[in-house]
Amino acid sequence: MENDWDIVRDSLSEITVFSNPNNEPVTISGHAKDLKCIGVGTDAAVFQSLKVPAFAFKKYAINKVDKVKAEAEVYKKLGNSPFFSTCFASYDDYLVLSYEEGNTLFDCVLQGIHIPEQVIDDVEAAREYVRSKGLNPRDIHLKNILLQNGRAKILDVSEYIQPGNDFRWEHLKKGYEQYYHLIDGNSVPFWLVETVRKWYNQRNKYFSSYEDFLKAILNILKK
Repeated sequence: MENDWDIVRDSLSEITVFSNPNNEPVTISGHAKDLKCIGVGTDAAVFQSLKVPAFAFKKYAINKVDKVKAEAEVYKKLGNSPFFSTCFASYDDYLVLSYEEGNTLFDCVLQGIHIPEQVIDDVEAAREYVRSKGLNPRDIHLKNILLQNGRAKILDVSEYIQPGNDFRWEHLKKGYEQYYHLIDGNSVPFWLVETVRKWYNQRNKYFSSYEDFLKAILNILKK
């Protein structure tokens, strides 16, 4: 007996995802008229089907497919949690996930949508939950957090099996606490958000410390 999402298999086969250097988002090749891209990351792109809109399909870049089984295993360990999507199945190069409504925090910044403090509290609670499952919460940033009915939903768990702290969340939380009031309720131009993202990813190359990075961003906001 086929699953509801199997109807999308042929359409997904018409799409190829390629990764890019320097931590840049993936490139998508091909087209399927019943699929729309709803998100891109550095390893994968996420699609929604017009035929079965309750699901999201995370298709990995051709040189990143080894991460599919690893991420599926993470979802299995996380179990049923309000902080994360549900993973229904995994295949050679994609995952079948629950489709989640809401704007990413990245989009909230672009559109001037207020990000409540509850979101910060939810992510803190989610990180504790992840640790309780023997996993390591990493790679938590603006594009990986949804604002959903005033609460946080975390989208990408693929790095939770990796060791070490990338400090992305700590830096984001610090920026929220110290500087979010400067932009709260105001839309921020895409070029500025992208500049901040690229500077952050290369901060060790251009800035002597995270504080120097923040000062440079603050100078831009004051102009």
